[in-house]
Amino acid sequence: QVQVVESGGGLVQAGGSLRLSCAASGRTFSSLAVAWFRQAPGKEREFVAAVSWSGGSTKYADSVKGRFTISRDNVKNTVYLQMNSLKPEDTADYYCAAGGKLGATRYEYGHWGQGTQVTVSS
Repeated sequence: QVQVVESGGGLVQAGGSLRLSCAASGRTFSSLAVAWFRQAPGKEREFVAAVSWSGGSTKYADSVKGRFTISRDNVKNTVYLQMNSLKPEDTADYYCAAGGKLGATRYEYGHWGQGTQVTVSS
């Protein structure tokens, strides 16, 4: 069993930065790929970024490439999403997910957190 929990969301002005954390219990987390998805009210959940189990491979949505950085610390069982140059359209609930392979759709990930809210004001 893998349990993940997100934190670090909040309110930030456009152009600002925020770092989200995804923490898991145990050491199993370190062997899984981890991704961030987001969902704005009334919209579909969309892929944001993903990182391989080793941290050596990453994948980003075009909308966040160059602004967001995903990384992981397997000693701490934590994955981070550093969000810079935030835009109002980044406002959403952000979800962390873990799975056995790197992918850009929700179907590659079987373990999901409850989400953390990010609001970017203009």
